[in-house]
Amino acid sequence: MRTIIRNATIVNEGRKFPGSVVIEDEMIQEVLEGSDDSSQTYDLEIDATGLYLFPGVIDDHVHFREPGMTHKADIASESRTAAAGGVTSYMEMPNTQPPTTTIERLEEKFQIAANHSRVNYSFYFGATNENVETLKVLDTSRVAGVKVFMGSSTGNMLVDRAESLRRIFATSPLLLMAHCEDTGIIEANIRAFKKKYKGQNDFPVRYHSRIRSVDACFASSSLAVELAKDTGARLHIAHVSTAKELSLFENKPLKEKKITAEAVIAHLMFTTEDYDTLGSCIKCNPSIKTPEDRAALRAALTNGLIDVVATDHAPHLANEKKGGALKAASGMPLIQFSLVSMLEMSDQGVLPIERIPTLMSHNPAELFRIEKRGYIRPGYYADLTLVDPNANWQVKEGRYYTKCEWTPMDERVFKWRVCRTIVNGITAYCDGIVVDGIRGKELRFNL
Repeated sequence: MRTIIRNATIVNEGRKFPGSVVIEDEMIQEVLEGSDDSSQTYDLEIDATGLYLFPGVIDDHVHFREPGMTHKADIASESRTAAAGGVTSYMEMPNTQPPTTTIERLEEKFQIAANHSRVNYSFYFGATNENVETLKVLDTSRVAGVKVFMGSSTGNMLVDRAESLRRIFATSPLLLMAHCEDTGIIEANIRAFKKKYKGQNDFPVRYHSRIRSVDACFASSSLAVELAKDTGARLHIAHVSTAKELSLFENKPLKEKKITAEAVIAHLMFTTEDYDTLGSCIKCNPSIKTPEDRAALRAALTNGLIDVVATDHAPHLANEKKGGALKAASGMPLIQFSLVSMLEMSDQGVLPIERIPTLMSHNPAELFRIEKRGYIRPGYYADLTLVDPNANWQVKEGRYYTKCEWTPMDERVFKWRVCRTIVNGITAYCDGIVVDGIRGKELRFNL
């Protein structure tokens, strides 16, 4: 099938320019700059006049809850939600039930995705204190990376032995994605709050950022960086949430880095001041931090300290979010709104629009060494998203797709709106409709 997207404003590789893109089956064949006056014929012509064309977003950090927690989300439902947000590829985390800590469980996830995922996919293998030897036999062409929970986590996935941590860092053939919060500091903070509030078993959610504190994040991130430097491991620290942690990273080209940083939409969009209106809806781990921390993270989007922007999309049912700093579930569904949130920040002057594909498509592709994705280039897979810059739409029930049926973005008005998502050359989402029958492909990695 031969397709052309005509008259778009293309945002790609640090540039914004008028042009058209020719797609042959699942691959990009040509990128035409300027107006297209050719008389060639196409099976499908998409008029993108007035629209912006971006490479499909690659989200390196999602929780789709399957297997074991499909009452709140699953691979089918959340990949639909991804398509509606312009996300064409995702890498999913291992803290499911049971956790993805054996080869057999990893293969089960790949099979579920092959049957049900609307967009492209890969999965992380979960490191534990006991499975270090398994890391040596992982298929580096298929597996996104190894996830290390260096803080409180689901099930048996907390890696809390110094010897195990060092062996994981020294052994893994894949990039290590680390969740960094110091469990000892968190537990001490909880004890202090219970003493101060005379044994209460929960506290207002605004105290979450003082329990899962800046010090808890910095202590764990510092340890991870030290281990990576000692062992030579490739380390990617997930959801950096504090200004203090940014001191651990270097401003130099991505290809020269072995230690990299991810920011997520929650910490870029919300601050502790939002607890008053959104309450436990914005409770997540690491916690939402201060306006000063958010400002530092936003600045790091352009100063080279943050390399990737993701979502940490983590659905829970609304009744699971009831409670305070201890009892409400941590996590929120955001994948449908990541690209439009970044575009909103661009309109606010936080970062130039040309920087958005770098953080959300190019750098994830380069960091994880993904084969033929992340760019609008001839010979690359046609993973693309068209966005209307003047939609001025309001988020409300019926306009979001996650299975858990809520989002902290509810009632927010966005100027930008994803109007079409193309996955491997085929439209997977268009004007509010997720197309049935579309299936993504396994991501492949060139290590």
